[in-house]
Amino acid sequence: MNNLFVYIELEDGIIANVSFELLTKGRALADELGCKLEAVVIGSGLDGIENQLYPYGVDVVHIADDHRLAPYTTLPHTAIICKLFEAEKPQIALMGATPIGRDLGPRVSSALYSGLTADCTSLIIGEHEDKKEGKKYDQLLYQIRPAFGGNIIATIINPECRPQMATVREGVMKSEIRSKTYKGKVKKIDVPSMVSDTDFVVSIIERHIEQRKVNLSAAPVIVAGGYGVGSKDNFNLLFELAEVLGGEVAASRAAVDAGYIDHDRQVGQTGVTVRPKLYIACGISGQIQHRAGMEDSAQIIAINTDEHAPINAIADYVIHGDVMDVIPKMIKYYKANSK
Repeated sequence: MNNLFVYIELEDGIIANVSFELLTKGRALADELGCKLEAVVIGSGLDGIENQLYPYGVDVVHIADDHRLAPYTTLPHTAIICKLFEAEKPQIALMGATPIGRDLGPRVSSALYSGLTADCTSLIIGEHEDKKEGKKYDQLLYQIRPAFGGNIIATIINPECRPQMATVREGVMKSEIRSKTYKGKVKKIDVPSMVSDTDFVVSIIERHIEQRKVNLSAAPVIVAGGYGVGSKDNFNLLFELAEVLGGEVAASRAAVDAGYIDHDRQVGQTGVTVRPKLYIACGISGQIQHRAGMEDSAQIIAINTDEHAPINAIADYVIHGDVMDVIPKMIKYYKANSK
């Protein structure tokens, strides 16, 4: 088995953020395994796209460039990935847990009999001993993800089949450039040899794309509310504070389940993962499922009536008090002191 592969997702020729995050994580895993990091790009008009990937430590970029390959359709992309993996035999393959990744990943893993762990929140290299079979395995990919509605954390391994495949949520991994001068090489994929006419039986006639209403991942400041906020109406104060700070409003799962706010604002293992410059947790107890989605924030302020709330353990500042008393004061003084 050979190298670590990352599928690069494109939308209108723009590389998805999750792909850069996977390249960063993939480079770290490849260094630990002592192998190369390879990227696969499938689409149209891809001249020079490798120059966007090299800085993340990519050693080889496989490019399939054909006007029929954009926008994404299932059959040709699946055919190309399957045949490429059969030829290159990667030991690990990573994709984003996006609508495209969730469509493509299972089809590739099923065709290659490799298995797939979806919606991972962490990836590490480890060992495993099968005492029943008397076998030891080294350098396995630990595919870690929430299960049973986020109530437990499952660690999944694939000792026998390759590649070890996983999809990873956007925002879970950090995106960092390895070196602006890093250089790899390009391998052009011969598209006609990889696909057949039947792979293009489905064609896209027209597309309507609605932009997401809330982009928590890009927000520099997040004001998050939990069940302790008390009601849907009380969340209006959080929106007011977020507006003063130029941020967004988020919530814990408990607040979403209570109907205080929409699910698209949920942070945590069953929501989105964020890394803002400032995260203000209001009335959030801070169970592990929520902390996993925000603990990498640059600075955390916790507002809670419980002195022993788990969120306090990771907070930079703790305000012990009622949210409905503290937030109006924060709004007042931020307005008075902000330029």
